[in-house]
Amino acid sequence: MLKVVHSKVVREAALNRLKERGVTIDQIADIVYDLQVSYKPDLKKELCLESVEAVLEKREIQHAILVGIELDILAEKKMLSEPLQSIVETDEGLFGCDETLALGSVFGYGSIAVTTFGYLDKEKKGIIKQLNKHDGKEVHTFLDDIVASIAASAASRLAHKLRDDEEAEQDQEHAGNRFSAHEEEAG
Repeated sequence: MLKVVHSKVVREAALNRLKERGVTIDQIADIVYDLQVSYKPDLKKELCLESVEAVLEKREIQHAILVGIELDILAEKKMLSEPLQSIVETDEGLFGCDETLALGSVFGYGSIAVTTFGYLDKEKKGIIKQLNKHDGKEVHTFLDDIVASIAASAASRLAHKLRDDEEAEQDQEHAGNRFSAHEEEAG
């Protein structure tokens, strides 16, 4: 019988792979901050970090990280068969499988995440831009899109959380106003 891999093992492996490839949670949170600060000028980076960490808890994201980085590493070592080796190594423009792998994990965070992923894929913000450089040393065909996926998902998650917090605050104020009105009537 095959052994089932514990989720903690998968999570740690995914986080270690990101780290090994030079990607930090902080760099992803910087992208999230840049995406959200215009909507919430007093946004704290800590909220962005929390959102990135929450997204990284999803198995689907962890699996995409492991699969994508593994394919990038195999391409660096020239261990893929042709023509896939050349396609991945050069990040062929019409390949699309790298975006497809990354996009699959974005769907759980709604249309904001999907459109934000497309924006990040096109604009290459922050660490994504660095990963997308094709200098012939490292291959990041999958990783740049996976990082965009994590950032887009975290930004969408944060946008919804901020709205929920805003509405909860309004509800409390409204309930407080009702309570004050009842006190005045009773007084």
